Amino acid sequence: MAQMTMIQAITDAMRTELKNDENVLVFGEDVGQNGGVFRATDGLQKEFGEERVFDTPLAESGISGLAIGLGLTGFRPVMEIQFFGFVFETMDGIAGQMARMRYRSGGHYHSPITVRSPFGGGVKTPELHADNLEGLMAQAPGLKVVIPSTPYDAKGLLLSAIRDNDPVIFLEHMKLYRSFREEVPEEEYTIEIGKADVKREGNDLTIVTYGAMVHTSLRAADELAEEGVEAEVIDLRTVSPLDMDTVIESVKKTNRALVVQEAQKQAGIGANVVAEINDYAILHLEAPVLRVTAPDTVYPFAAAEDVWLPNEKDVVERAKTVLNF
Repeated sequence: MAQMTMIQAITDAMRTELKNDENVLVFGEDVGQNGGVFRATDGLQKEFGEERVFDTPLAESGISGLAIGLGLTGFRPVMEIQFFGFVFETMDGIAGQMARMRYRSGGHYHSPITVRSPFGGGVKTPELHADNLEGLMAQAPGLKVVIPSTPYDAKGLLLSAIRDNDPVIFLEHMKLYRSFREEVPEEEYTIEIGKADVKREGNDLTIVTYGAMVHTSLRAADELAEEGVEAEVIDLRTVSPLDMDTVIESVKKTNRALVVQEAQKQAGIGANVVAEINDYAILHLEAPVLRVTAPDTVYPFAAAEDVWLPNEKDVVERAKTVLNF
């Protein structure tokens, strides 16, 4: 075991697959000699050469087009969008081409592509850098959307993503890159895509969340515990497809649920989680399923970010509303 930050775990996963499979290629803006804007690919070009880890022009549509072509010819591209707010430049490539490849070819062709990208608030980035756009990706059939919250999960999920024969959107919350370390196996291991994880067990309330909000929710659960409330915190890890079996099992135990996301109320995937809970566990509920989200506005400039983002106080207050219904 080694103590790793999330960024180190992500680098380690890419290094592992570059060693394991000569068809794995890593490319994007500044990922070569510079090692990426967050140094996620630091040292990989020197170790594996410019033909396998290389820079591209500043053109997201070109990056995705290259990935699609390489995927069709036997390679396993790991493409980076430098910040996920720039995904609009390549929506046709991702949602219109990669996501449909298996279906339109009757299973003859695949898009074994991993789309890595940083996102998320709390680090005071410029406009279009922090936006939570996972909901757009989750609404495109044919895409898997993964959002790890810990270094351990990040390595295991990224290895699974690179080995997957279908396109995986792998979103990395910037605030979590270097915020803490944990033990991560140095050897290879995988975590199943589409499988949630119970990060904290409890009997009084189910909190369903993902990304950086996992840690916000865990802090809120600790605060609730001081008042005698034991909340169960579920980290979805994959927001498409959703592991509703784990969520429903928890709701049947606690009879109450709260969904927490960093994205705006109209965005993210929270509304879908609420709908699924109502579909499959409504007779077990003793209160409406509520949400904690950001406001339905454009992501604010850095000066207003702290008051815009959900925090543990918001989670505690909303949890008490559910508990006291």
